[in-house]
Amino acid sequence: MHETAKTFMKQGDYSNAILVLNRAIELQPSNIALTKDLALSYYFHNDFNKAIEIIKPVLERTDADDQSFQIAGNIYRSLNLQKDAEKVYKRGLKQFPESGPLYNDLGEIMWAQKDFDAIKEWEKGIEKDPSYPKNYYNAARYYYLTTDRIWSILYGEIFLNMEPFSNKTPEIKDLLLESYKKLYMDINPGQSREYNRFETAYLQSMSRQSAVAGSGINPETLTMIRTRFILDWFNENKRPGFKLFDYHRQLLQEGLFDAYNQWIFGSAQNLSSFQNWINSHPDEYAAFTAFQKSRVFKIPSGEYYQK
Repeated sequence: MHETAKTFMKQGDYSNAILVLNRAIELQPSNIALTKDLALSYYFHNDFNKAIEIIKPVLERTDADDQSFQIAGNIYRSLNLQKDAEKVYKRGLKQFPESGPLYNDLGEIMWAQKDFDAIKEWEKGIEKDPSYPKNYYNAARYYYLTTDRIWSILYGEIFLNMEPFSNKTPEIKDLLLESYKKLYMDINPGQSREYNRFETAYLQSMSRQSAVAGSGINPETLTMIRTRFILDWFNENKRPGFKLFDYHRQLLQEGLFDAYNQWIFGSAQNLSSFQNWINSHPDEYAAFTAFQKSRVFKIPSGEYYQK
């Protein structure tokens, strides 16, 4: 019955999902997964009052998980009860301090209230739960609006690789292209703030490619800049490990780095030119897309350098 209800939910048929879930809960009233899905079904059915009525008792259970608090917080947000939502997220984080989704949602509600300390929540989510993508998305957008020259690029590209087919992907591709322009408009390590060892190494290596950037930022120059950067990064001893740079090196070794950069920057700069590139490099682009679909991109714990 639960599988039937989940099928209805995937189809957007929440009325039938509610019918089936209510019947299933009669048979197994202590099944928390059924109750959470019932609350979600009411939520997606826009019956927020019923949804919160269902989920509130779950929060008092010893087997409540971080998703239970996330569901409750999102329902409160839909009811425009922002303070209640914030309390639920914070309460959830006390019990589940490693929960990326709770940090992300708490940051979003703070940002909506123009509380710019939201970035602290997104950063904490990245540090504690590095393979959850939405904190990278929100942090990249935040840093793009600041004078930061590093993390809008790195976080944006990490998000792209975690969710390459998201509806947010085109936005982040545009952000990345513009972030590189911002980077080379004023690439002077140590000018705006104190940089740590990782950040200093990144900016120093990128600054060595300024001559290439001088001819303009486009897919071709970015491929050259980023290729030289990776060669330079791995040529130095004792550079901090970073999954994104490891991935770049792997793509270079597989002969797919040009296609990868076209996928990001070509599609952002000019779709018709990008399509022309695909038409003239069909085998290369097909090999890249097959490679991309065959893997899941995750950041390992311990590779957190925004300190």
